[in-house]
Amino acid sequence: MSLALLISYSQSSLANTDNATKVIESIPYFTCWEKTITVSQSENNADLAATQNDPIGSPHPIPWNWIMNTHSEFSQKGERNLRYCRTPSLISPDGQFAAYSRIQMQVEPELFHSRVTSVMFLENLQTGDLQTLNSLSILSNNSEEEIVAPPGEIAILIPISWSEDGDRLLSRQFEGIFSTSDASDSAAIWERENNSTIVLSPAPASHTHAVLLGWSQTNPERVLFRAGIIGEEEWPVLSVDLNGETNLATFDRPTVYGSRVE
Repeated sequence: MSLALLISYSQSSLANTDNATKVIESIPYFTCWEKTITVSQSENNADLAATQNDPIGSPHPIPWNWIMNTHSEFSQKGERNLRYCRTPSLISPDGQFAAYSRIQMQVEPELFHSRVTSVMFLENLQTGDLQTLNSLSILSNNSEEEIVAPPGEIAILIPISWSEDGDRLLSRQFEGIFSTSDASDSAAIWERENNSTIVLSPAPASHTHAVLLGWSQTNPERVLFRAGIIGEEEWPVLSVDLNGETNLATFDRPTVYGSRVE
């Protein structure tokens, strides 16, 4: 089964925001999404995403439309090319930080030879200091070594929520391989106080795919995933704490925080 067959379509309700604290200075890339939305304490994460296709039906979609359209544009010409796009900025609740991702696609004529990676930028809006998190470095747990994605790999890191007080950033780390059913999420959590990042995913006892939903509404020290096996109708909701302990969370709900602006 290919990634294309895993795509699910979801309609999303959007709320425009007119109180954006600051928009990070424009850079010369395509915009991954066209609409501006506000993220707040929502129980329905599906209401937070602009209408997008996503390989595993995430409420926080990667720019799958842009990826497929970009490949189609150049594959028809038999060309190789390098293209970038950037996500909207996610402003912390205290207005002190902004986060966005620059997504890079190395386009090859064959989709299964193409590569997609990303770099996430964290900007201190008070001091102007800027730091980066690389999707491949997070996967390898090595921020010093330069890593090249193998053909067909997708490794995308995008911010989806700050914590309520803005001291942590929750990001979706999507990993997949073109033209296969290999696709799943993990959660990357950046801690502002000690400038460190941890990566979490549900214990893989009974699932092959996981979809990050957001922070736990009942316990802000945990994150929620929907996890299961392709072909199964019911995917349970699981909560994962900062040490990786995984529990069933049937009655919990995801919540997210921050203002998302172009």
